Amino acid sequence: MMRRTSLSSAGALAVIVAIVLAAGALMGLGTAGAESNGGVRVMPLGDSITDGFTVPGGYRIGLWQRFVNDGYRVDFVGSLSNGPAELGDHDHEGHSGWRIDQIDANVVTWLRTYTPHTVLLHIGTNDVAQSYDLANAPARLSTLIDHVTATVPDAEVFVATIIPLGSSGLEAAGRTFNAAIPGIVQSKAGAGKHVHLVDMHAALTTADLADGVHPNATGYDKMAATWYNALASVPGSIGEPGGTGPTPPAGACTATYSVVGQWSGGFQGSVKVTAGSTAIAGWTVTWRYAGGQTVTQVWNATLTSSGSQVTARNVGYNGALGAGAGTEFGFLGSGASEVPALTCTAA
Repeated sequence: MMRRTSLSSAGALAVIVAIVLAAGALMGLGTAGAESNGGVRVMPLGDSITDGFTVPGGYRIGLWQRFVNDGYRVDFVGSLSNGPAELGDHDHEGHSGWRIDQIDANVVTWLRTYTPHTVLLHIGTNDVAQSYDLANAPARLSTLIDHVTATVPDAEVFVATIIPLGSSGLEAAGRTFNAAIPGIVQSKAGAGKHVHLVDMHAALTTADLADGVHPNATGYDKMAATWYNALASVPGSIGEPGGTGPTPPAGACTATYSVVGQWSGGFQGSVKVTAGSTAIAGWTVTWRYAGGQTVTQVWNATLTSSGSQVTARNVGYNGALGAGAGTEFGFLGSGASEVPALTCTAA
């Protein structure tokens, strides 16, 4: 386990970077599980901040939850995978310890493999932390963006300034690097490329860092909000709200599971039930937990369990749903939270 320290020097931050590189080499990174839901393909692209080194899943957790809450159907894509259960899609291209040139050496292969419609690029922190040819870092970023736009010319590419660094010396170098990014993005957009600037540096302060390099949970959520606002400002970059799946057929229903909160040894969940194109008189939702979780309390439904299988049925006042109408029930559970697959049967 890596010890979190209060960093005040470039040397200490260099140690953190070295540890991240070693961790990636020794432990390896999870292979993506191709968790496609048919939604708009979005590639989170970058280094350990995209991976979520101090908070596995990083900004992708809060970003995914915002997509779900606002009715967007998005498919994160990439060759790596990590994060908690409440992150519904774990795929990404966040490579711990990597610089711009290392991402650039692989990006065409990734883009051809996963054909994202939208790319979220946050890269350059390791160039600064490693003091790697900083004078040419903006040129390397420009070349990387050119390779992205040439490979997926119709994709929306969001390029972020890098977040603050805890060392005053490295922060100054980071600000110099960031100062070049608006001009780079403007030149690409002026040439007709779908490239957009995201001021991520302004969204966080050093108080939002866990170790002087990587955000803490609050910092990652600020990143999520900033990404989300940028995406929402570009029509079509994440599809349209309401794209959570096809309307269920006549006489049928669908159910969507979400984790509302979690704590050590327990969690709170919620399930939304939606009728299809005709009214239904009642509904039954079933799922299985993979980790031995149990439901300890439920409201707005009756619930029974048999081994790992959970069955929830409507109560008297929320079984009859008009076409396209929905209702919601909630529950408390013990164990680690997860997001299981649901089956909804209409009466």
